Amino acid sequence: MQVNPVRVLLLEQIHPDAIARLQSCGYDVTALDRALDEDELIEAIADVQLLGIRSKTQVTERVIAAAPNLISIGAFCIGTNQIDLLAATTHGVTVFNAPFSNTRSVVELAISELIALTRGLTGKNASMHAGVWDKSADGAHEVRGRTLGIVGYGNIGTQLSVLAENLGMRVLFYDTTDKLALGNAHRTSSLKELLHDSDVVTLHVDGRPENMNIFGEAEFAAMRDGAIFLNLSRGFVVDSAALRRNIEIGHIGGAAVDVFPVEPKGRGDEFVSELRGLPNVILTPHIGGSTEEAQEDIGRFVAGKFRDFVADGSTALSVNLPGLDLPRRDDTLRLVHLHRNVPGVLARINGLLASHEVNVEAQLLGTRGEVGYVVTDSAGGVTQAIVDEIRAMPETIKLRVVF
Repeated sequence: MQVNPVRVLLLEQIHPDAIARLQSCGYDVTALDRALDEDELIEAIADVQLLGIRSKTQVTERVIAAAPNLISIGAFCIGTNQIDLLAATTHGVTVFNAPFSNTRSVVELAISELIALTRGLTGKNASMHAGVWDKSADGAHEVRGRTLGIVGYGNIGTQLSVLAENLGMRVLFYDTTDKLALGNAHRTSSLKELLHDSDVVTLHVDGRPENMNIFGEAEFAAMRDGAIFLNLSRGFVVDSAALRRNIEIGHIGGAAVDVFPVEPKGRGDEFVSELRGLPNVILTPHIGGSTEEAQEDIGRFVAGKFRDFVADGSTALSVNLPGLDLPRRDDTLRLVHLHRNVPGVLARINGLLASHEVNVEAQLLGTRGEVGYVVTDSAGGVTQAIVDEIRAMPETIKLRVVF
């Protein structure tokens, strides 16, 4: 049975709007402004049912196994590679993220950086702060008419494509899966073709393990002399030492990097990187989605997913479970059952209910990979004995009763 009040732990400066929304549901919310390491998180999570994180907190199998009451993890960001999704699924923990909320903020940062680097603003700014007036057009260009190469044509890459084209840029993109080209964007047949033909190359790939170090010495060598490089995706996809070498020899004309292989846990902690100290490199502390607008929308979105999952078992847009959203009448009791995806589970549940003369008012089943998820509503008659029988089924991963 559901434990009240629902305990929530939010880490890494989750937006106050999310805290307020969850508290308005009657939840007991603890919010910290930093990430926790594995041992700290294990100590803090024992009685927690909802865990909210951003990009720095690593939710490992060990953490999930130490949280018997945990029912959902919310990534208040786009990426979920910081969460062991297999372990979450195995332990019956649904995972949500915010795949669209900060897209515009990341795109605007990319646009501002490619303009700043194409105009040489980093050097002009440094000269002015040093007291040197250097009014010159040498090395400064418009972005209009130049070619932007986008590696990764997902939610961010496609929106960047549209805005860049509106600025008068020619847009190329490369993606490992088939994607519909928007506007006049052109899909290249290979990454090498994109690198050879682009004045600016920007990475917007996801955090899957196979993307580790996909951009290194060979890829930089394939780029045009003086080309600009942006990485606002994941830190581990780029060989930072190779990027520094190519900037120092002048092959890469400038770079902007917002993500790093190792990032500090909190504000004020020391930042260490091979890319520090380069005058034509813009370094930002993983702020692609860090606008007030984006963080407020992310907070609203993920908090809403938490609320709907607790109240109704809704898994719409879940990262790891079948996405179900069954409308519900106020006078029903709801059984939310996550199970191993094997034949006959639904029949067993319904047979058990029928044997106890429990009438099913509404029901919805979905499967995804190794798991199935069934939501069942009844107007009455579900006893603790019935709940215990379903929970004892060998296929059951987790069962919740929602009143």
